Amino acid sequence: MKRFAFAALAAISFGLPVFTGPVFAGPQFVDQTGFAVSGYDVVAYRSLDQSAVGQPQAAAIPGRADITAEYNGAKFAFASEENRAKFLENPAYFVPQYDGHCAYGVSKGGKVPGNPNLWRIVDDRLYLNITKNVVGFWEEDIGGNINLAEGNWPGIEPKEASGRPIPNFTSSAPGN
Repeated sequence: MKRFAFAALAAISFGLPVFTGPVFAGPQFVDQTGFAVSGYDVVAYRSLDQSAVGQPQAAAIPGRADITAEYNGAKFAFASEENRAKFLENPAYFVPQYDGHCAYGVSKGGKVPGNPNLWRIVDDRLYLNITKNVVGFWEEDIGGNINLAEGNWPGIEPKEASGRPIPNFTSSAPGN
């Protein structure tokens, strides 16, 4: 316990994000596809090459309507049975933070949808954002924005999931 407290104090001193555990449990964002993360495979993000800050990420991998699993009150789709099996071993590891809502939006105190193609993995956690412009703001201070989001999330989490559409996004995943 002392080590954790020391590590947290050190992280705060250097302006690094401090994580206490996975962030999920509220109403999952589910769009018109009927799937969490718009039907994209949350396990597949771990196999994609992550771009440098300021560069667009690789496109998310669509899941299949016939390979699914339920978690946190939502249906997740997967590109393969192997990915589904990995997910079922530890779903909290793979799901996006803030129940699939935009990480920058949460840092600003709101719940707006996350776009599955605007993603970044930070400290082994998947974060989504809503638009390319928002990604730019979020990437200006990723650690600071995560710290703000972590502080805001307990008050936002119990609210209903966003019902807004994702701007400038058309899903190629199941359900469309």
